[in-house]
Amino acid sequence: MTNILISGASIAGTTTAYWLRRHGFTVTVVERAPALREGGYKIDIRGAALQVIERMGLMDAVRARSTDMRVATHYDAKGRPVATMDAALFGGRTGDDVEIMRGDLNELLYELTRDEVEYIFDDSITGIADDGTVTFERSQPRAFDLVIGADGAHSNVRRLVFGEEERFARHLGHYISICTVPNTLGLDREEAVHAAPGRTANVYSTRQDTGAKALFMWSSQPLAYDHRNVTEQKELLARAMDGTGWEVPGLLAAARDAKDFYFDSVGQIHMDRWSKGRVVLVGDAAYCASPASGQGTSLAIVGAYVLAGELAAGDGVDGYERELRGFVAANQALAEANLKGMVIPSRLALWVQIKVIKLIPHLPGRDRMVERIAGPIHRAANAISLKNYME
Repeated sequence: MTNILISGASIAGTTTAYWLRRHGFTVTVVERAPALREGGYKIDIRGAALQVIERMGLMDAVRARSTDMRVATHYDAKGRPVATMDAALFGGRTGDDVEIMRGDLNELLYELTRDEVEYIFDDSITGIADDGTVTFERSQPRAFDLVIGADGAHSNVRRLVFGEEERFARHLGHYISICTVPNTLGLDREEAVHAAPGRTANVYSTRQDTGAKALFMWSSQPLAYDHRNVTEQKELLARAMDGTGWEVPGLLAAARDAKDFYFDSVGQIHMDRWSKGRVVLVGDAAYCASPASGQGTSLAIVGAYVLAGELAAGDGVDGYERELRGFVAANQALAEANLKGMVIPSRLALWVQIKVIKLIPHLPGRDRMVERIAGPIHRAANAISLKNYME
């Protein structure tokens, strides 16, 4: 096995491409978008994923692009500040993780691979035969020894080979939308948050961003909509957040003009097997943990590293599954617990949350409390012992 095709040029795809090249494989990456996707939201790299970043020689570059977030302020419906917490609390940080914009991380990964990996943009896989012959929307058919689906939670490769998404998707009762908006609040490495029963709006601006990102999350049963119809998704967002106070009406107006609008259910992917024949899945395509877990990027990075390493070591996809299953399970388990603090169901629960946020800075043993809050995340982030495959 020497010639490998990866579908998807996001974090899982570019990281897998890097490690496969390091192990001597010939790699082609096909990406539906016309160019590398920029922007995106802020993400965390923790635990074992940081070890992978270190082994790639990217640690200094990643830290140089960190968001450097300082503080988050909660506001009531009339725009009055009601509670403030520092980055250690609202980020669940204990010093051994890094927060970076998704687009910045993927650009660093792409730059590591662009000279040694063939990238085909503005194209997509239409079929994968048992003998490894792959057909494309635009390119001529080609034969590969292995096809890797790194194309996200709504994976095209998974649909073609394993079946429809409904077989593997698990809805967690919420939806999320993120887009770029003008920084009308003058935020500087800070977040502004307003929560209402069943709905949360969050605006933040990072160290290297003159604009801002708006993030909306709300409780909802599964919605029927077209994943590619952005206009329809913007209408669904507007209806879900209608009647919410604070700055939300202006943010919704800005979202209508956003070019980088993101909308999706908060859900997970659960599969009994991540491989079939000449095809294997990695990242969200195989084991999406949802944004609520805070570990999607770290899962993609570690999964890519382990997949490439096990292929090089000769244990192949069986070794990949064996090494990674426990790590995936630990990180997927974070999502539902985290959601309870992200979208609050009642006014009473909101009142209690604000009171707790206001009290924490004045309580003895604050650092131990931060450790307790961050503990489950960091235990999951380190729930794997990484082999050194380069040895």
